[in-house]
Amino acid sequence: MPSPSDHKPDKDESPRPALRKVQNTSSQLATAMELPFTFVAAVAVGGLIGYFLDQWLHTGPWLMVLFGCFGFAGGILEISRRFRPRDSSSNDDKPDS
Repeated sequence: MPSPSDHKPDKDESPRPALRKVQNTSSQLATAMELPFTFVAAVAVGGLIGYFLDQWLHTGPWLMVLFGCFGFAGGILEISRRFRPRDSSSNDDKPDS
């Protein structure tokens, strides 16, 4: 009867696929945790810029609303940029024909 020390792992039993799966899952989790903060920060920064401009120019809440909307749009663009699939071949690398 062979002892456990005689067993040598095959190449198929390598931990690399499992390691890649864990790294992929943790990367997805990190992205999922980061996106709400990115979106809220964009809206908050836009709103704060508008608020301080309103205080300086005495324009009421209009610039705060406007820059808050700009922050909202910027947050949406940032989220869509993060979810856009990465294409390894871009049009910049292709020669003009």
